[in-house]
Amino acid sequence: MQLFNKTIVITGGTSGVGLELVKLLSRNNQVSVVARSAERLNKLKHAFPHLQTFQADLSNACTYPNLAEKIISSTPKIDILINNAAVQYPTTFIDNTFVYENVAREINTNLTAICSLCFLLLPALKQEESSYILNINSGLALTPKKSSAIYCATKAALRSFSQSLRYQVIETNIGILEAYLPIVDTPMTTGRGANKISAEKAAIAIIKGLEKERQKNYIGKTRFLPLLLTIAPGLARSMMKRS
Repeated sequence: MQLFNKTIVITGGTSGVGLELVKLLSRNNQVSVVARSAERLNKLKHAFPHLQTFQADLSNACTYPNLAEKIISSTPKIDILINNAAVQYPTTFIDNTFVYENVAREINTNLTAICSLCFLLLPALKQEESSYILNINSGLALTPKKSSAIYCATKAALRSFSQSLRYQVIETNIGILEAYLPIVDTPMTTGRGANKISAEKAAIAIIKGLEKERQKNYIGKTRFLPLLLTIAPGLARSMMKRS
């Protein structure tokens, strides 16, 4: 696929990997960005005046129909939907700092919003001869870690959802793609993890996979996970249990 003159919608596009995707893809395409912070969207719009921006809190499921209506109203045809937005609250259920309300926020942002937007934006995705939904996932979808149980569960569910949706749309014009990221140096991972790849490097790898229409794009160290889980599943799980 040539990423030129495409109409692209990116969620979570004001920071981290999403921001780097916006910077790279907006050079030759019409990009619309969905994000929670109106302030960040205004700054992004100032830096890239040709962008379309939509403010929405994806942790609130009530916002999805109105958001989709606004997107379709201004962008009747969508070539690529990139579901990038995600949150992670790295606490365990037995920590005194665990916030119960974050359970719904994390599930809605990481999973419910993606399922909903895939459906609600179908009318615009169906307008093109070929269109794509790209779900940004994590290596944690393959094997969870000790902390962030909800985050890991949503990523595993996203993996299953992507595969099932691929079966459903196999006879349509829509392709379902996935990108699996290792730990990336973003605001979400500040103070956690080591040997992170940069958000820019992650975005470049995502775009390369998109250009090749790769159904499953394992980036960085995640490319070893499927093999490790096959030949030494106990070792892989032991490593993640300690993280």
